[in-house]
Amino acid sequence: MARLAIDTEYLAAQLARLLEVPSPTGFTDTIVREVCMELERLGLVPTLTRRGAVRAVLPGRESRPARAIVSHLDTLGAQVKQLKENGRLELVPIGTWSARFAEGARVTVFTGHGYVRGTILPLKASGHIFNEEVDTLPVGWRHVELRLDAGVASRRDLTRLGVEIGDIVAIDPQPEFVANGYVVSRHLDDKAGVALMLAALKALAAHGEQPAVDTHFVFTIAEEVGVGASSALTDDVAAVVAVDNGTTGPGQGSAEFGVTVAMADQTGPFDYHLTRSLVRLCRENDIRYQKDVFRYYRSDAAAALVAGHDVRNALVTFGVDASHGYER
Repeated sequence: MARLAIDTEYLAAQLARLLEVPSPTGFTDTIVREVCMELERLGLVPTLTRRGAVRAVLPGRESRPARAIVSHLDTLGAQVKQLKENGRLELVPIGTWSARFAEGARVTVFTGHGYVRGTILPLKASGHIFNEEVDTLPVGWRHVELRLDAGVASRRDLTRLGVEIGDIVAIDPQPEFVANGYVVSRHLDDKAGVALMLAALKALAAHGEQPAVDTHFVFTIAEEVGVGASSALTDDVAAVVAVDNGTTGPGQGSAEFGVTVAMADQTGPFDYHLTRSLVRLCRENDIRYQKDVFRYYRSDAAAALVAGHDVRNALVTFGVDASHGYER
């Protein structure tokens, strides 16, 4: 198959639209509907798993052995842990991320009666009150609280407002599409991966290309809590490639440009033959690439293997600086 042109305007538009939809793990119904509608516009027929992951099959010249390309719709977020006596909310994180990046975040709390806006603040937020104690406060989820933009000053007020333990807290992405091409936002992990998959599908449809075998485009809903593609693949899938963020920084081989082919993550090496096949495709098609090993990272592809799927697995990534923070 010849290298296809990607509609980058479509890619950016899809990413912007996806970032607008709150989708912390456990609160993904809306973004699932949005992606299903886009898949239908692209001419595919999406189906849902029991848990709500999305699958759309692009028919190939042969049906088996099928391949799967996977990204995840869910993002980091938080959940209400306690209603505090001062009218604030104690939080626990959804997914693994530092409270350092939560401080100052604007958020939406989804209650059983609607939603409330608010801000995550350190327990000692005002320099006029606490002076240098603001800077010496430890970092951690026990040292932040959520201030709601509502007239609440007690636990009783929170109850009257309809806030309950377990309510989902979505973190504003605050995206910026810089004129020079950079994108800065929370939740590029993995909405950028979803947008990339949609743009690839559009390119395939525009050029009338048919893959050699059935190709399953899968969008999971619980990767940030380790579930990922553990139950989203069918038995005819023989190889799965996850599309996710590549963590750039000291000691890493990833870059913000080109594609990074992961050789291993914390679960161990990816499939020897599949990863080298991906590298060969990059070389043959003049695609900028690099290799990396991720030590504190687990992907949809790894989750599928751990769950017992008898598949070859690999991970390709787009470069992200400050992963799980203000990503670029």
